[in-house]
Amino acid sequence: MPPAGSEIIRSMKTQLVFANLAGIETEVLVVAAGDAQTAKGAEVKPDLVLLTGDSAIKAAAAAALASGEFKGDANETLLLHGPAGLAAKRLLIVGLGKLAKATPHSIRSAVGTAIRFVKPRGIRDVTFALPEGAGSGVDLPPGPCSRAAVEGAMLADYDPDTYRSDRKDQSVYNFTLAALAGGDAAAIELAYAEGVIIAESQNFARELVNEPGNKLTPTKLGERAAAMAATNGLTVEVYSTEKLHELKMGAFWSVSQGSAEPPALIVLTYEPDGYDAATYAGPVLGLVGKGITFDTGGISIKPADKMELMKYDMAGSAAMLGAMAAIGRLKPKVKVISVVCSAENMPDGKAQKPGDVQTAMPFSEDEPGKTIEIINTDAEGRLVLADGLTYARQLGCTHLIDAATLTGACVVALGPVFAGGFSNDDETFGKLDAALGISGEKIWRLPLGDEYIEQIKSDIADIKNTGGRWGGAITAAEFLHVFAGETPWIHLDIAGMAWYEDTKPYIAKGPSGFGVRSILEWVRSYEG
Repeated sequence: MPPAGSEIIRSMKTQLVFANLAGIETEVLVVAAGDAQTAKGAEVKPDLVLLTGDSAIKAAAAAALASGEFKGDANETLLLHGPAGLAAKRLLIVGLGKLAKATPHSIRSAVGTAIRFVKPRGIRDVTFALPEGAGSGVDLPPGPCSRAAVEGAMLADYDPDTYRSDRKDQSVYNFTLAALAGGDAAAIELAYAEGVIIAESQNFARELVNEPGNKLTPTKLGERAAAMAATNGLTVEVYSTEKLHELKMGAFWSVSQGSAEPPALIVLTYEPDGYDAATYAGPVLGLVGKGITFDTGGISIKPADKMELMKYDMAGSAAMLGAMAAIGRLKPKVKVISVVCSAENMPDGKAQKPGDVQTAMPFSEDEPGKTIEIINTDAEGRLVLADGLTYARQLGCTHLIDAATLTGACVVALGPVFAGGFSNDDETFGKLDAALGISGEKIWRLPLGDEYIEQIKSDIADIKNTGGRWGGAITAAEFLHVFAGETPWIHLDIAGMAWYEDTKPYIAKGPSGFGVRSILEWVRSYEG
């Protein structure tokens, strides 16, 4: 079990080597392969290409590939024992699919597939051959592939069986990324080191999301955030009820008032090397996370079926904390402030009721707090984020991004494939869109508009916290837009992506840590 306050979980040992692949002694040597065939038709056969220039590896795999058993489909595997001419005990070939469409994210998935393949087979030492694209008709740059490979390995090694008394140790103890000598060794080394940091940070987020509500209360989340900050060079402040009242965070407090557990307002700050508040002229990026450590729905209580998964309703905050962990270690040249609003949503006698009117945090004397009619107490995430966005603006953030498991409507629209993205500024969202090419995550931009604002207008207050059945993800985003104001802002609805319902070839069922990589790359895009 993870100790209280543990900051980053480290298990797998990783290393990068430059060596002759055929001579590497390892339990299994993993090589990527794909289909270079671009023609279509029922009679067209795959043109299988091993992404290595090592003649011994090609010779060892030749007969198996010629048999036609292996098609090279994405995440397909073929295991060969005692490969002739290799020091490795086994050769594992993992498919990338059509090579014309292969990207570094394909490598991330392929390495993850290899790790998930060997874990139950008792193989504890894995070496992956960094792809060589020569002659394959595909451009897989070694730097990005190096980062993606080690990320894929470390993310795949994670399993969510934290509290099982019969937990079996199936971890891969050693992962080696092997590259041929020569080439751009410096770029490979730098990308590999970044990949280790990013994977550790994403696994930290997954550990947080995996914790049950009785183990990770808002107070405990604050403690874990503080421990992480101390390890990663961030400053942190953790507040509770008194501070919420001082700041007049009526929307945030309204959610927490029905729980015996006090809320936590967590503020982490990263300042780049040489930062001087008097002379700093760059942007200040605000990362705001929904941290509902358990969501019953409140008085508008949820159905019992799968309510146990509502421990993951703090995945937006976990994404922000994971991103901040990586930011603290990678040290981008831009100031970042993260605001996490954490509470339980419970239905006791003090809980807010449908029909109540709450007053959100004022931004200034000239911008008083908006009044909110509570239509449904299960639309609580947008309430805590409302005050979180306002506070981030008050702290001086010039650009905002928030993440939340906000609406089932977004899952209905996009399924468990894309997160929903919303923004009031094309340039700001364009930076996130560009970041997806590096992160490999999928975010689909959805619209905003005055027509949707009409759905959240209230007869008794300024706005109401739900806009009805239709366009639910969009009306929720428009609710948040009110509190972002004119500040360039992105909202990520990650409800369908934060928890995998099924085990995938490259990652375990359970918490995904979605958003950590994309948010990090969005932040890095603002480096001066």
